[in-house]
Amino acid sequence: MADKPFRLQPLVTEENRHYWQGGRDGELRFLACSACRYLIHPPAPVCPQCLGRDSEVRAVSGRGVVHTFTVNHHPWVPGFDPPYVVAIVELDEQPGLRLTTNIVDCEIDKVSIGMRVEVCFEELDDGAYLPLFAPAKTEA
Repeated sequence: MADKPFRLQPLVTEENRHYWQGGRDGELRFLACSACRYLIHPPAPVCPQCLGRDSEVRAVSGRGVVHTFTVNHHPWVPGFDPPYVVAIVELDEQPGLRLTTNIVDCEIDKVSIGMRVEVCFEELDDGAYLPLFAPAKTEA
């Protein structure tokens, strides 16, 4: 059995539990403003779009594009063998809704800006689910 890379564990709180535990159900979840439906990430008590104060949890498609990326060749974290890709993925649901993540299940030289990707999850030791992205299996 191959060892999983070392991952720092997130601090799961009531405000972000939907995000870190949505992977258990295969869902990428964000807060959505009840008034204007704007997706709020990271979680905040006030909508940055309309200043609304009510929100609800909403699952998104988990599909998007690589906005930018870098290939790390240095072993910054023990057990996380280079080279590996750190990317910013922009999700389809909302312009500017971006996540910093890793691209997995893809040869490094195949990663490109604009590449279609979809979410997959890695279960962490503390029961949280880390959203990662892999090449999309089908077009949107």
